[in-house]
Amino acid sequence: MSSQSGRGDGQPHAPTTPLEAQAMAVALDVARQGARGANPLVGATIVDQNRIIAVGHHRGAGTPHAEVDALRAASESGQDVRGATMVVTLEPCDHTGRTGPCSRALIDAGISRVVYATADPHTIASGGAARLRAAGVETVEGLMAEQARELNDRWLLAARQGRPYVTAKIAQSLDGCVAAADGTSQWITGDRARRSAHALRARADAVLVGTGTVLADDPRLTARDRNGEPLGNQPLHVAMGLRPVPDGAALRDGPWLQIASHDPVQVLAELAAAGVGHVLVEGGPTITGAFIDADLVDTLVVQQAPLMLGPGIRSTGALNVDTLGRAIQWRLDEPVRTLDDNLEIILRPSPRRPEKTPTREEKHVHRNR
Repeated sequence: MSSQSGRGDGQPHAPTTPLEAQAMAVALDVARQGARGANPLVGATIVDQNRIIAVGHHRGAGTPHAEVDALRAASESGQDVRGATMVVTLEPCDHTGRTGPCSRALIDAGISRVVYATADPHTIASGGAARLRAAGVETVEGLMAEQARELNDRWLLAARQGRPYVTAKIAQSLDGCVAAADGTSQWITGDRARRSAHALRARADAVLVGTGTVLADDPRLTARDRNGEPLGNQPLHVAMGLRPVPDGAALRDGPWLQIASHDPVQVLAELAAAGVGHVLVEGGPTITGAFIDADLVDTLVVQQAPLMLGPGIRSTGALNVDTLGRAIQWRLDEPVRTLDDNLEIILRPSPRRPEKTPTREEKHVHRNR
């Protein structure tokens, strides 16, 4: 996976209209309905005759891009888009992958003007604005760019680093344990929470665990429905670590890969080379903690069960946090979901503050509060 930085080929800071600003706000709002992962959250609106005539968004890997979704919505409602303006949160792609290039779709539809927030950072997909301009379509870049970049801050970071997008999932007790002291963990969470976890697997290109988890739990790492049947999309099974994966291990039933390393950066580099765009890290605690400590988790999914395990196995292992000022902080990315008696909390990292070691005076004040 390669990336580039800098502007796209749209006209920066060209004049836009109040209606286009309103349309971009709508596009940013609907973009949040998509699924974070290998692809960015993207929303699009079509403006014609002083009104918004269609809205679309990207729902996840393999589904129509936001621009094509908006064109479909316009067609289904009988709207003629020839000469209309497309307002979209990311530069239209110029790449044929699971779907065709959005630049060509917009040209074929007769769109005359495209206003987009930010340039696409991927070399393989960028260039849509140049294609549009060559076809005579006016392009404008930069409307609400800061909001669009904030929406996809972690996706943009992963793109710049040339690595897969990383989701980590933790199923834990109220007191932060993923297993009891004797190692038993099936099942901490309930049926609906486990179904949600399987849906996460189906959206990922790969599911990763440590070789310790392979030896202790022998997980299948498949995505299954409530009846235990395989879902349509199945991830690559990945074991990370130096210990050999046994010949009879369940994860061998399907495409699988072992990466003999304890370094999350190296593991992600090898997964990127294998074509993985989105990896789901399911642990164990040492592996999950290593990815969090390295600031490589872009989305954290915590499934919280209403039980306590006392001296159990902690959910993340050791983190490089020795004082409150170095706490790793997160922010809610979606409203908390209730799954029967369980909670599902979806978070993304807050920007890390510079590390600060407390002075002797600060430690004294804290102890005496």
